[in-house]
This record gives sequence, C-alpha cells and structure tokens, in this order.
Amino acid sequence: MDLDEILAGKPGDPLTALTRQDLDPLSVEECAARIAALEGEIVRTRTRMTKAVNHRASANDLFKR
Repeated sequence: MDLDEILAGKPGDPLTALTRQDLDPLSVEECAARIAALEGEIVRTRTRMTKAVNHRASANDLFKR
C-alpha cells in the first residue's frame, strides 16, 4: 500500500507533514532520536491494532457471527 494513497485528502495530517519533512539538516544524533521516536510510535500503533482485533473477535464470539 502506497503511503500517498493512505494520506490522500488529509493535507493537515501530522503524518503527512512528517513524511515530507526535509531530513538533510538533521544530524546523525537527531536522526537516531527520530528513529527511536518513530519506533516507539510503531509499537504504540501495533498495540492499538491488536486491541482492536481482539475486541472485534470477542464481540463476534459474543454474538456468534
């Protein structure tokens, strides 16, 4: 899936701004800090996805879908 497809129609979205930010002025340390922050956000997002899937599965089991 292309990131532009996901973010289409959301010009004010922070993720859109993040993906378009110029990385050239960043130092190696700043790049490392950025990567650490993004990896933390990936973990947070994956945790949210897992909770959503588990919640849906529980609801489906409850209502025998």
